Amino acid sequence: MKANTKFKNSVFSFLFSDPDILRELYCALQGVSLSKDIPVKINTLQDVLFMDKVNDISFEIGGKLVVLIEHQSTINPNMALRLLMYIARIYEKIIDRKNIYSVRFQPLPRPEFFVLYNGTAEYPDETILKLSDAFESTVSLGLPEKAVPALELLVKVINIKYGRNEIITKRCKTLASYSAFVGKVQEYEKQNPVLEEAVKKAVQYCVDHDILKEFLEQNSSEVMNMLILDWNMEDALAVRYEEGKEEVARNAFTIGLSIEVIHNITGLDMETLKKIQSQNT
Repeated sequence: MKANTKFKNSVFSFLFSDPDILRELYCALQGVSLSKDIPVKINTLQDVLFMDKVNDISFEIGGKLVVLIEHQSTINPNMALRLLMYIARIYEKIIDRKNIYSVRFQPLPRPEFFVLYNGTAEYPDETILKLSDAFESTVSLGLPEKAVPALELLVKVINIKYGRNEIITKRCKTLASYSAFVGKVQEYEKQNPVLEEAVKKAVQYCVDHDILKEFLEQNSSEVMNMLILDWNMEDALAVRYEEGKEEVARNAFTIGLSIEVIHNITGLDMETLKKIQSQNT
């Protein structure tokens, strides 16, 4: 499997950058079947940044559905708000803006939102995040609470950690293999806290046991770099945003990435990056 190199901000989006795999993934998540004749069009936002990361995956199915999928090893309680911002931009991309001022009704592809979680912390097999949970109460203003909010967005969070939700993972071989691969990284990281070594061992194990074998053989160095940076980014940003980006930059220099690539990943200015680079030498 040679992944579409247009979408490579993380191993997850790199792996799931094929329309046929996305169709299979959606069917697995929803427990439905779709004909292979129904087109899937990827429209992942490459210019929308949140903490200097683009959204993971967005795609249309037959022009009737638009599906946004985020992958996380740490659950972000603001996920519904982030996805609200993403879907607004996606609608801007796929709808002719002139049409919203027309007297004719403008139909929209129905949105669906997913977060796929595979972190080490315990988490339910499935749960729902609601945008309305973030809304301030109006009781202190002397106003009654409305039973139904004027705006709502529901995100289905599915635990794809290895061994969980096996009915879903069995429906999508790529998802099952990805879950097994990440599970091996987590297993080896417990044995060796050096993430790079854990990833190397996980890659070799999966190649030897025919888990994402073709994908890992063709993209091993890229997978290594992306996974290390992705995990470091999540861990660091969970502590502090700016310091986190600088820590990611230091790790990136350590594994040999160019200053231009690190600039694109972190968004740090070149002067700051050159200073970090000099400290690493």
